[in-house]
Amino acid sequence: MKKVTVLFSLSLISAAYLSLTGCQIVASPMLGGIYNETKYGDVATTHNSATKEGKACGQSILGWVATGDASVSAAKAAGGITTVASVDHSAKNILGILGEWCTIVKGS
Repeated sequence: MKKVTVLFSLSLISAAYLSLTGCQIVASPMLGGIYNETKYGDVATTHNSATKEGKACGQSILGWVATGDASVSAAKAAGGITTVASVDHSAKNILGILGEWCTIVKGS
């Protein structure tokens, strides 16, 4: 009976671990199961003069609670930008527990 209990406990722990692997609570072109911090491009315009930069972020905890405004409008306002040259994103994920998604706008 003790052997069955130990086997059942190990099965439960394994199932719980496998259900959490690969959890990435923010979008990113790359997967980092333990830690992920990436920046990547999204949109570029024909406007070449990028003298200002604005950043807007949202945070997530366990993928259950998410707050923030990571919109292009919020990033433009943060940088005082009226004409957009490019829009990039960054993503950070720590163990699937804490996540951050940011929009980075460059322009003038």
